[in-house]
Amino acid sequence: MNNNHIYQSDNVLLLDSISRIYNQGNNEIKVLDNVNLSIKKGEIVSLIGNSGSGKSSLLHIAGLLELPNSGEIIINDIKFSAMSEKERTISRRNSIGFIYQFHHLLSDFTAIDNIMIPMLIAGHQKSYAKDKAEKLLSKLELFDRKDHLQSQMSGGEQQRVSIARSLANNPDILLADEPTGNLDSKTADLVFNQFLDLAKDENMSVLLATHNIKLSDKSDRVMSLQNGSLLEG
Repeated sequence: MNNNHIYQSDNVLLLDSISRIYNQGNNEIKVLDNVNLSIKKGEIVSLIGNSGSGKSSLLHIAGLLELPNSGEIIINDIKFSAMSEKERTISRRNSIGFIYQFHHLLSDFTAIDNIMIPMLIAGHQKSYAKDKAEKLLSKLELFDRKDHLQSQMSGGEQQRVSIARSLANNPDILLADEPTGNLDSKTADLVFNQFLDLAKDENMSVLLATHNIKLSDKSDRVMSLQNGSLLEG
């Protein structure tokens, strides 16, 4: 039996007693202090807090991009603290989707190419990848932009392509760091609502970091990071 497996639960993501300390000169800054968080299948959880409160650090840890100083990361009942970097990289590619404030699209490729590439890297057939990409673009009302380059799309359109790309490989959980932070308020509302509709349609678990209280209130649950501690509401 794999020692990384634990008892079966209904949590997709479980962060257990997570602490993260950064050294700044001779000082230690505890950004996360014994943080606990669980997210169930299909649950959308917003993470709010001031700049520098540790939201991005928590997302990086949940996304296996950064290791905590102590505590355990558990995704689909698998522990990750004792895994090698190679094992974490494979799990990150297969289990986690990321959306950032800046879309990071490949500028020399079309919208549909940007969505297909992660599926092709994962070993899917080109026909499957094309079909899945077209379905995601249709759900985000972007099918008529599928052959457009990044430079031919608006900021909101580019971010919707980024959202579709993050869902391409059917991740177990989606981590979003200020996904509409670079958009004007009207476009942000449109993109966020489409994002939520698509996440619910796909029964996706989501952890979303945002400054926007109005947007966070649309999630199933809101958590607040304050002085290294995670609080409900």
